[in-house]
Amino acid sequence: MKTTLKFQLVLIVLALFPLANVASAQGVSVAAKGEFQFEATEIDYGTIEKDSDGTRTFSFTNVGSVPIVITDIKSSCGCTVPTKPKGPIMPGQTAEIGVKYKTNKVGAFTKSITVLSNANESKKILKIRGIVVDSKNKLGE
Repeated sequence: MKTTLKFQLVLIVLALFPLANVASAQGVSVAAKGEFQFEATEIDYGTIEKDSDGTRTFSFTNVGSVPIVITDIKSSCGCTVPTKPKGPIMPGQTAEIGVKYKTNKVGAFTKSITVLSNANESKKILKIRGIVVDSKNKLGE
């Protein structure tokens, strides 16, 4: 009789154990984070003239509940120079990430900018693309 009672008690505990895990998991909150909401994650320069101004900006808003701190911004090559906002971007605040593409080479380009931060998406990829032309240097002239 004692063995049966112990066995039943063990079965009850084992049956209730998964329910305890579900209840505790529901009580666990995910840590609050900042969240990027970009107006655009890709900028198309279109067709631009050689040696023209290659400066553009990516505008975003922090729609999260805590400040976003951008720790680093890296570009895929030295021809693209990004600039990050100074200081944290508070919830509801709008900021800009600047990018300057060196337009001294003729041809099509596609470059990526990697933004590292404490936001919910800690690694965000932005892209620029376009075509640089030299209308002053036409063949046959």
